[in-house]
Amino acid sequence: MTHADFLDADFPEPTDLPDLEADGPGRFFNRELSWLGFNWRVLEEAENPRVPLLERLRFLSISATNLDEFYTVRVAGLRELAMAGNTTPAADGLSPTEQLSLIDKNARTLMETQQQVLVALLAEMNAEKIEVLKRDGLTEADKEHLEEVFLSQVFAVLSPLAIDPAHPFPFIPNTGYALALELERERDKRPLKALLPIPAQIERFVPLPAEPGTHRFLPLEELLVMKIAQLFPGYKLKTYFEFRVLRDSDLEVEEEAEDLVREFEVALKRRRRGEVVRLTHSAGAPPLLMAVIMEQLGVDLEEVIELNGMVGMSDLKELVLDARPDLLWPNFTPRVPERVTDHEGDLLAAIRQKDMLLHHPYETFDMVIRFLQQAARDPKVVAIKQTLYRTSRDSPIVEALCEAAEDGKSVTALVELKARFDEAANIRQSRRLERAGAHVVYGFLDLKTHAKISTVVRREGNQLVTYTHYGTGNYHPITARIYTDLSFFTCDTELGRDATKVFNYLSGYAQPEKLDNLAISPTTLKPRLLELIAAEAEHARAGKPAVIWAKMNSLIDSEVIDALYAASAAGVKISLVIRGICGLRPGVKGLSENIRVKSIVGRFLEHSRIVCFGNGAGLPHKKARVFISSADWMGRNLNRRVETLVEIQNNTVKAQIVSQIMAANLADVAQSWVMGPDGTFERPKIEEGIFAFNCHRFFMENPSLSGRGSAGASDVPKLTHTED
Repeated sequence: MTHADFLDADFPEPTDLPDLEADGPGRFFNRELSWLGFNWRVLEEAENPRVPLLERLRFLSISATNLDEFYTVRVAGLRELAMAGNTTPAADGLSPTEQLSLIDKNARTLMETQQQVLVALLAEMNAEKIEVLKRDGLTEADKEHLEEVFLSQVFAVLSPLAIDPAHPFPFIPNTGYALALELERERDKRPLKALLPIPAQIERFVPLPAEPGTHRFLPLEELLVMKIAQLFPGYKLKTYFEFRVLRDSDLEVEEEAEDLVREFEVALKRRRRGEVVRLTHSAGAPPLLMAVIMEQLGVDLEEVIELNGMVGMSDLKELVLDARPDLLWPNFTPRVPERVTDHEGDLLAAIRQKDMLLHHPYETFDMVIRFLQQAARDPKVVAIKQTLYRTSRDSPIVEALCEAAEDGKSVTALVELKARFDEAANIRQSRRLERAGAHVVYGFLDLKTHAKISTVVRREGNQLVTYTHYGTGNYHPITARIYTDLSFFTCDTELGRDATKVFNYLSGYAQPEKLDNLAISPTTLKPRLLELIAAEAEHARAGKPAVIWAKMNSLIDSEVIDALYAASAAGVKISLVIRGICGLRPGVKGLSENIRVKSIVGRFLEHSRIVCFGNGAGLPHKKARVFISSADWMGRNLNRRVETLVEIQNNTVKAQIVSQIMAANLADVAQSWVMGPDGTFERPKIEEGIFAFNCHRFFMENPSLSGRGSAGASDVPKLTHTED
């Protein structure tokens, strides 16, 4: 099957599910189980022989990190509801207690599989001369080397702790890792229970001496066990086990906080001390010592998981070695758009010529940084406004905003303090901006600002011209190397005015009375989506071609799902690319027979949000209505966040989104998983010797339409043709 055949293929025969009531809770698939399904897909990439070996190890590490965050946020929330006696069911009909039971069963199986995958990967790494040793496999030379490492790099950071009435049980922070020890005093056989917290400030895998081309490592915990006699002089080790703690990491902020920054600083300290929601430990823990640890940490048996293998797999990312490029993805350098090169690097001039859409990471995120750097240094620029949800520690974007403010330009930065796990970093950035003289605002206490907007106001003649950037991803130059996202640059007057109104809303709380193009959450975005879906259904009922293509991270909002079901019943052909959570059941007879869902998991993390409506002409077609957004179709994005939905008017950009980006995503076979009515995903069967289209490879090899310069776009391969 070629990519074009796949794109145009008939929808599969619907599945009859007689026990499913079309208006009952069974029409939705559980959000948490759907997320676990996504993490299974991530883990299966660690077993994919088409993926380079160390990238497979990276996928294994990511699956572990994902699961940690899932427990500290989602499971922690369900646990609180269950402990409070809350029996209110989710949209799919499951109570918090029922969900926790299903999650526990699924997650335990997932963690067992992670251990099996690690064993297989370590064997392959060993064959490639990357060894992870145990202490009994060390040579005398290794031991001499480790003695020096221990004394010079480890010993001073350690805090061996006795557990007895004179020594209170120490605090183990979220993701904290420790050795629990049973010791015996040599002179009188007196027992001692002790803890040895393993400091996060030291790398988990200690390099060992190795021949050129060979890499050898010893896990830090193995080194510490070897050195127990130096940490507890006069004692010998009887037995030990490793354990790791996950804590509730949801923040609670007072509704009437007078100083939002200070309130978040207090809340961050509370997070560190949140209740333990999961305790994992190595096999063979002595029961009495285990009982002490459980009692002190306040956990029950159902929150304890024994692992026959490695504890804390997220640390495996340390073994993804830059020194072995032969075991990594081939190097890829993002393109600089030819339009910008044609204008001798002047990005604002390129935007003045016409709207431009960049597709990251295939086209460099440096253009977004350059947009702000150029504005900061341009004497004709009078004002810059910027939203910041997540960004890097030494952010060049924050640096550019500070430079502009110090140069006397009016700079307004909306810093979202509620960006989960980036709260502390965002507090630091906000203070840095304030010191430079920028106006820093924090938006709303009860709404997260997730919109991705940047405006540059430039004096040109006797007019003020607004250059605007709308994005689907964060202003984060590090994640932009691996997240697929869209950057839309324009100096369209209406889009600039809309952006200014959104910033006024964020800084002054006054909702804009009218927006020319934008729809925003929590006011107009969801109603606009529902109207557009309903309009497509009307086209179908009128006998016109009716198609919806959409791409996002998660689809869970029940009203939107019901609207898609209604459109399917009317005859609208709906193709969805959902990377992660999907609460919609596709391909169910009488409910969703015209809906198909796929997930793409590959070299890059799919992150862009796009929706295309055939508008009575089908897709692809120049009459289509095309939108990019910062919002996934979830209750939190549509009802409890400030988000944007931008309609693309420029024909070249529309063609780029529909006929290149969306068509390639729908045509992908090599990295795709297809969702069944029961919520499970399966890889499409690829016959031996048949070409399997890979959308990431296509985008890496082919320039985008709107970024093309004087050469035009005639030589850019197109997957489909926009009809007249």
